[in-house]
Amino acid sequence: MQQNRTMLVWAVSLCLALGCSKEKAPKQELAPTAPALSAAPAAATAQALVVDASTSHFTFLMDSPLEKIDGDAPKSLSGELFVDPTDLAKSTALVKADLKLLTLYQQKRGDDKAAYGERTKSDLQNEHARGWLQIDAKEGEVTAEQAEANRFAELKIEKLTDLSAPDVTKLSGAERKVTATATGDFRLHGRKATKSAKVELTFKYDGDKLTAVDVKTLEPFQIALEEFEVHPRDAAGKIVKRLSDALSSNLKGKVAKDAPVNVSFTAKPK
Repeated sequence: MQQNRTMLVWAVSLCLALGCSKEKAPKQELAPTAPALSAAPAAATAQALVVDASTSHFTFLMDSPLEKIDGDAPKSLSGELFVDPTDLAKSTALVKADLKLLTLYQQKRGDDKAAYGERTKSDLQNEHARGWLQIDAKEGEVTAEQAEANRFAELKIEKLTDLSAPDVTKLSGAERKVTATATGDFRLHGRKATKSAKVELTFKYDGDKLTAVDVKTLEPFQIALEEFEVHPRDAAGKIVKRLSDALSSNLKGKVAKDAPVNVSFTAKPK
């Protein structure tokens, strides 16, 4: 009984953080299902670079009136970039994030006027998040094959626009920074939708030779969890959805519905 009560308390706080609304909102339209993504060079002159997992990172931070939940996944990215330094608009990429390396942390407060408390990790919260994402096999619900397929979030970059400099070779120096808007397909939990974010690319040169590209988001990719069918799947989580009207009615401010995801990594020539 105590464990169920603890689970319900956790589910209430996480429901608030993930966007349970006090009003009946239209049901989020699901993104279409899609197979695993793949990427290829858009130009014959594109150079292949490989993501260095040891340098990689992805994070998100979701606010609610009484709680902040952030996710942190260091050394979790893999993939390839295909870049033509003379024509960056034709750049493509496929980057994968291993969700099993994601850890959630939380900060709580008693009311909307108090300061948030210490950032802590909740094992129960992380267990439930894995259930929402269905990245662990569960007899009768999630097969080992389904869990493995759900394990990775994928981002396929199809184009760069709003480039501050379309041709890196016309810039000078050992480090050459370019900003752009990256647009492509994001696949999570077997569903795919188009997403965009502003990114900074730092091209590193040794003379005329490209040695690495540092990539980081300047503005995050906005991911609506319900769009990808990421939601509570146990009894406690479902009860919370019905209780959220009363819980939210006395709180000020909007509750987050999206997970703003930031990424950073270095890619090096093969």
